[in-house]
Amino acid sequence: MRRTGTCRRLPSCSWILLPPVRGSCRGSSDELIAPHIEAFLRDHLSKQRGASEHTCDSYACSFQALFEFAAFKLKVAPSALRLDQLDAALIAAFLGHLEVDRGNTAQTRNVRLAAIRSFFRFLQHREPAALEQVRRVLAIPFKRTDTRLVAHFDKEEVQALLDAPDPTTRDGVRDRAMLHLGVCAGLWASELTGLHIADVGAQSASVRVLGKGRRERALPLWKPAAAALPEWLAVRGALSTPEVFANARGDPLSRWGVAYIR
Repeated sequence: MRRTGTCRRLPSCSWILLPPVRGSCRGSSDELIAPHIEAFLRDHLSKQRGASEHTCDSYACSFQALFEFAAFKLKVAPSALRLDQLDAALIAAFLGHLEVDRGNTAQTRNVRLAAIRSFFRFLQHREPAALEQVRRVLAIPFKRTDTRLVAHFDKEEVQALLDAPDPTTRDGVRDRAMLHLGVCAGLWASELTGLHIADVGAQSASVRVLGKGRRERALPLWKPAAAALPEWLAVRGALSTPEVFANARGDPLSRWGVAYIR
């Protein structure tokens, strides 16, 4: 089987894989999947559960891959997929396709399965007639994965990384502050880019971070980081965006933009 398309960057939970389709009161065998996935991504995930943009993007990417696989296998358009067609056998075939045809790891397989299971748990409250189908899908187990040691830099390598940006340029001052802050506070790229001016404490001695699972934490900064941050804020100047780190156009720096920093 040919490899399905890769996932592109998704802007937010409002990105829907399928066009809105009006639901009906027919049995689950005639029910299209479109209105259910729209309600799950657009309303349940982002508004009711308050999932982060990263989580929404990951879930949408999972369903994009699933629907492309199902549409190819069943010879129908993604918008014509029916609820009963996404049974446990097709889900299991999709998970196998990820590992065999696309070369994904067991961790990636489990991420896709987590999104699918979350959707089917949501579905059991909307479609009682599909409870047996839901039960079979939820019975698909996660795969055991190896827990590997996290690779890390030694002290000299970290210092070389911190010294790499050119402090005589605007981007260099920004990148130096980002590196010092990331290393000092142990921040993810999304936490760095989501940091607001209001989150920086007095004299830049600490920052307040909203991390994964919407957990908030206050982190003190060591002296080099506390010095690098106000240097960037002075160069940054007054911008309309509340985020601390901005690109050359004055727009918030995204986590995708961080990946292109050289």
